[in-house]
Amino acid sequence: MEAQATLRRLLSGAMATHVIGVAADLGLADTIGDGAGLGVIADAHGIPPERMVRLLRAFASLGCCFERAPRVYALTEAGSLLRKDNPGSLLDFAKLSTTSVTEQPWLRLKDSLRTGRPAFDDVFGCSAFEYFAGEPEQSAVFNAAMSQGTRDFAEAAPRYYDFGRYATIADLGGGDGTLLAGILRSAPGSRGILFDLEAGSTGAAENLGAAGVSERCDVVAGDFREAVPQGADLYVIKSALHNWDDDQAAVILGNCRAAMNQGGRVLIADPVLPDVLSEDERLFDPYLMDLHMLVVVGGKERTRSEFETVCARAGLAVTAITPVPSTGLSLIEAEAR
Repeated sequence: MEAQATLRRLLSGAMATHVIGVAADLGLADTIGDGAGLGVIADAHGIPPERMVRLLRAFASLGCCFERAPRVYALTEAGSLLRKDNPGSLLDFAKLSTTSVTEQPWLRLKDSLRTGRPAFDDVFGCSAFEYFAGEPEQSAVFNAAMSQGTRDFAEAAPRYYDFGRYATIADLGGGDGTLLAGILRSAPGSRGILFDLEAGSTGAAENLGAAGVSERCDVVAGDFREAVPQGADLYVIKSALHNWDDDQAAVILGNCRAAMNQGGRVLIADPVLPDVLSEDERLFDPYLMDLHMLVVVGGKERTRSEFETVCARAGLAVTAITPVPSTGLSLIEAEAR
């Protein structure tokens, strides 16, 4: 019976995701705030109380709120992460996770497993990168979600890696500058280069300015599949190499190898899967993300040996792998062979 209960709970995952997604779209957590009655919540969203209470019960069953008094609801710590004003907010990540661009490719997982092609291309008629470039509103949600996922890592990574050793640090696929700002704050003697497609770096100048590091940082537009800025001492690639298959990843890393200063390094920030999956392995997130990379962009998560192989193809050797606790990511350092 326990096994049946486990499987039934897993099979209900999509329904739970939709409850969170609707709550995010409605701004339900902001309405509940520090506590609110059913009538107030229902009126705020134009949903009759007899149906709003059903959503609130489901939201509570997922551990996101609770009934503090009869028909008076308050947020849990997890639910408060859907508030806009929460410094650790995951609101945009929740919205992205329940849009058609995330969900529809998963309906063709079997096709991607058979062909190796991202199902996204077949569903939308273009690659995910082309799609977001042509959809400013969706791109804004995507960029905000990526920034939310980077905040904690940007704060934690300098505790596990000495960025101050490098005079010039290039953040490839650096998005809105959240990570590079954190790195440069930890390395006051270093200069930075934020490198991304124009659509990807929206908001970077403002964020770097707000962090007080813009005078030490250049924002450069480009495609790291073609070339990367010359002359950096460290090339950081966070949550970007897993977007690509091994052939394209080797090209990107090879571009870094060709551009780096003597003694330079590449620092990849991605999950590192174990080479052998133990029977009691329950860290399922990276394995689901591995399939997500396949159906959306044709990329993959990698084991240590797979990182070593793809780096070797680019003329690099992995010198260290350092987990960054509580982020799900590791720092994979590589230098020229």
